[in-house]
Amino acid sequence: MGNIILTGDRPTGRLHIGHYVGSLRQRKEMQDKGDYDKFFIEIADAQALTDNYDNPQKIRENVLEVALDYLAIGIDPSKVTIFIQSAVPSLCELTFYYLNLVTLARLERNPTVKDELKSRSFENSIPTGFLTYPISQAADITGFDANLVPVGEDQEPMLEQTREIVRSFNSIYGETLVLPKIVLPSNEACFRLPGTDGKNKMSKSLGNCIYLADEKEVVEKKVMSMYTDPDHVKVSDPGKVEGNTVFTYLDVFCKDEDFEKYLPEYKNLDELKDHYRRGGLGDVKIKRFLNDILQAELEPIRLRRKEWEKRIPEVYKILEEGTKKANEQCLMVTNKVKKAMGIDYFEDTSFLDEFLNKYKGNE
Repeated sequence: MGNIILTGDRPTGRLHIGHYVGSLRQRKEMQDKGDYDKFFIEIADAQALTDNYDNPQKIRENVLEVALDYLAIGIDPSKVTIFIQSAVPSLCELTFYYLNLVTLARLERNPTVKDELKSRSFENSIPTGFLTYPISQAADITGFDANLVPVGEDQEPMLEQTREIVRSFNSIYGETLVLPKIVLPSNEACFRLPGTDGKNKMSKSLGNCIYLADEKEVVEKKVMSMYTDPDHVKVSDPGKVEGNTVFTYLDVFCKDEDFEKYLPEYKNLDELKDHYRRGGLGDVKIKRFLNDILQAELEPIRLRRKEWEKRIPEVYKILEEGTKKANEQCLMVTNKVKKAMGIDYFEDTSFLDEFLNKYKGNE
């Protein structure tokens, strides 16, 4: 069997450039490379409901928005199957079976879950669905026999939990599930892109995101208001590059050829950083440079999105057809799982034969 890729996003809002460098851009590259048999992208609405159960309208409103963002970055529905998680019921069934393979203590130790719990106000009233969503993710991945999972660095603990479930299942029931491997961005600077305010994470509620759909003027305004070095008051002051959001973004997006286009007095980013550290280089100049780079990156995405926005019924159809394909694929895996567990009663004729032989003498 060749490579099967599975990845996805929670539809809690439009996707931003943190998603883009963390996983989306890599998905597009993997799609174009073509080194796979099947490629699935999931809109994880059921998982989004684990901490938005009281506001399902928020999720409903963003399912198509996320699909538009996928298409805008160049995901090709003739090559990639885009589907809606809640419309694939076999995923719930797999989650139910895997719940028996994971302890509560193990879930509570999951670093990603711990971080997410800190950022929410659940206190002692943690929804069970939220606590167990790593098991749901394991169902998503194994439900398609995926061996490659391109995601952001923050999802690494989730992948490890999935691998533990696979090993446990295979140990108990025999070799059935595929052991997946995480695929991280090659540029470590992409692992966790901070918000424009310098916070560790982009968040819609904090208003520190640059969205893929943002208009040119909006992107420029956000870039020019970015957090830099608070001690770099005057142009002549030496500046810090480490922890400086603008330079973090340049580490992610800047290429040597960008200097020839937009800032020819420097050969590369190292020269720019050295000048900033010495002093004599203002924040406005480096922000304008970053803005030029981001606009060039985002403009084709904006234009594609506007075209797809004119074809919403077609986007809806892409999701409908993709979800149908996902159902077919996941059902095959679920049947394989049930067979391994010995609970495929009506498909396994030996089930009846065993009882016929057991009570044969009672005829």
